[in-house]
Amino acid sequence: MEQKILIFAIVLIAFLLLAKLPFQTKTEIVSLNTTKIQIVYKNLSYVEKEMKIPALDNKGRGVSTKLKVQAMPGSGKVLINIDNLLFWIDTQNSIQIAKSVAQDFTKVDLSSIDLIYTIEANASIIEGPSAGAAITIATIAAIENKSINESVMITGSINPDGSIGQVGGILAKAKASKDVGAKLFLVPKGQGTQVNYVPEEKCEKIGPLTYCTITYKEETIDISEKVGIRVVEVDNIQDALKYILV
Repeated sequence: MEQKILIFAIVLIAFLLLAKLPFQTKTEIVSLNTTKIQIVYKNLSYVEKEMKIPALDNKGRGVSTKLKVQAMPGSGKVLINIDNLLFWIDTQNSIQIAKSVAQDFTKVDLSSIDLIYTIEANASIIEGPSAGAAITIATIAAIENKSINESVMITGSINPDGSIGQVGGILAKAKASKDVGAKLFLVPKGQGTQVNYVPEEKCEKIGPLTYCTITYKEETIDISEKVGIRVVEVDNIQDALKYILV
């Protein structure tokens, strides 16, 4: 009888000691090598981030759309909820690249995190690739639970190495960004100015006939001066994050 009481006491003491041990709720290092530390967020709570992105509608006009990225514990799924978009295949491709770049940048293993992307737009046609940089930044913000500066908007495609690629409609997108209150517009490297070719007609009358020729004069437009919004060129995601994440 005394032996049973002693065993019970030992088990009870061991249980009480274990109960006082700290329980790790945030992170766990699952692999380590000389080049990279992979971190898994074991108890990541639900995180949702939103940002405005400029785009073009089916008539080439600039519009502002809303991008929402939600991160939650899961099994590495990517879910896409895209409303009223025609180029959804391009957008899906941009999202896959964005997720890969975000994982490389944050060093977070996303195999235990589900990401849900929602793009809300009134326009019937949106350029999928041109939202790539914004999607990447929003993904990083969700993973790291960082705030997004709402006064900054960006356009540009995303490449697997994290560089930002050139896109079209910069002038129209800059106007759309200013219209919704943006103070800073980030564009791909080399697209802070836009080159237009303005037609010039010259006519000459020879006898009863009039001959006209049209030549095109090159005109360089400074986006910032034309629209009245500060424009900064960025080469890659790391450059852009300095302006957007706070």
